[in-house]
Amino acid sequence: MSNNVTHYINGKSWSGTAARSGEVFNPATGEVSSHVDFATVEVIDEAVKAASLAAIEWQKTSLTKRVQTIFAFREILNTRKEELAAVITAEHGKVLSDALGEVTRGLEVVEFACGIPHLLKGGYSEGVSNGIDVYSIRQPLGVVGIISPFNFPAMVPMWFFPVAIAAGNAVILKPSEKDPSAANLIAQMWEQAGLPAGVFNVVHGDKVAVDAMLEHPGIKSISFVGSTPIARYIYETGTKNGKRVQALGGAKNHMLVLPDADLELAADAAINAGFGSAGERCMAISVLVAVEPIADALIEKIKTRMANLSTGDGTKGSDMGPLVTRVHRDKVAGYVEAGVKEGAKLVVDGRNPTVNGASNGFWLGPTLFDEVKPNMSIYADEIFGPVLSVVRVNSYDEGVKLINDHPYGNGTAIFTNDGGAARQFQNEIQVGMIGINVPIPVPAAYYSFGGWKSSLFGDTHAHGTEGVHFFTRGKVVTSRWLDPSHGGINLGFPQN
Repeated sequence: MSNNVTHYINGKSWSGTAARSGEVFNPATGEVSSHVDFATVEVIDEAVKAASLAAIEWQKTSLTKRVQTIFAFREILNTRKEELAAVITAEHGKVLSDALGEVTRGLEVVEFACGIPHLLKGGYSEGVSNGIDVYSIRQPLGVVGIISPFNFPAMVPMWFFPVAIAAGNAVILKPSEKDPSAANLIAQMWEQAGLPAGVFNVVHGDKVAVDAMLEHPGIKSISFVGSTPIARYIYETGTKNGKRVQALGGAKNHMLVLPDADLELAADAAINAGFGSAGERCMAISVLVAVEPIADALIEKIKTRMANLSTGDGTKGSDMGPLVTRVHRDKVAGYVEAGVKEGAKLVVDGRNPTVNGASNGFWLGPTLFDEVKPNMSIYADEIFGPVLSVVRVNSYDEGVKLINDHPYGNGTAIFTNDGGAARQFQNEIQVGMIGINVPIPVPAAYYSFGGWKSSLFGDTHAHGTEGVHFFTRGKVVTSRWLDPSHGGINLGFPQN
């Protein structure tokens, strides 16, 4: 008998009866592990009402008290991170070490949010005119919505809610219905930290819940991470309904390897960035751009390393776990078949891997293509699976043009020992996040995360100072306190 995952609203689990629900699977066994309630429009309204009342009081709470609560949450999260990682592995499938790494990266944003008193400081200019001072302040939006993807059920929400809460907002989080339990565990941690009821709420569901959040007038902003078509929809629908929106979309991340690069380092990086989390990362390297004459040597090194990778249950010490659902596994396998039909050279076929796990798990092993061309679907589309494509080019310039011509611009990397080439690359490339001999250039929490082109809708990136600005509104106050001896009427525009 499976468990039931329900909403967390106003400091407690929802007590209603859901008209609709969804199945949650253990990807390593293929079995249903729980059912998750799907929110209706009425449930979303219930959450917004609770959050709206909580936001009024939370905004009034002193920065000192807010920070104490964030610090307490940080300590609880750090103490219980292995527990949270195990929940992620059970529903997403990624190996435990990867799940723990996800929690740790999210923890960094919590630590960043602990510095909110400094981050919210405004400016002050004294005596800008005769007895007049001008100063700026930043205030919270009120109730903010977060719609997060399946691939990072803890880290991606933590890109947003620590900053939002620290800034004085109340949060409604809708996690992916594929792996919902991590969000509820995080809600319990907030309760343990002393966060007032209603400041952090979790609603579960599908498009019905998403649309209700996008249309509800009580939600002032939406933060989203997911595929580009959905990100575009979220941005257009949210902004049409008067919301501030940051919608981070898909990716097709390239790794350009120059002939002078350390090929051992580059091969390790391609493996780590291409197959970590079974390729279900928006920052995964899915295209390796090899500048000739190194392609053959580099592919051989990658192929040798792939032979030593193990695929299996994430709790059993494997290098790579299953994909999140059978439907997604079959979709990725379909791309492998399409690549073969389109003429790419299948160097390593991961469709029938030897696994350390149950036969019904959602398995797809590491897969490597060579001689991939830009007109092939495996190059053009975001596959979101353990499929690495090698594109051969004859020069640095050809490689840069290839990357810049792609509609996605999330992350990219260059591997070289030439500092001049690296500097030229970082200036010329039209991508938001760049790694130099670093394959997954996810910035530290005090910088902001986000791409260019079709990888981002909206102007504001996640966390860092841009995140603080997204979750607050600026005010500028012009103030004059006259000496009691002054007075009189002067209709002219102030001159000094």
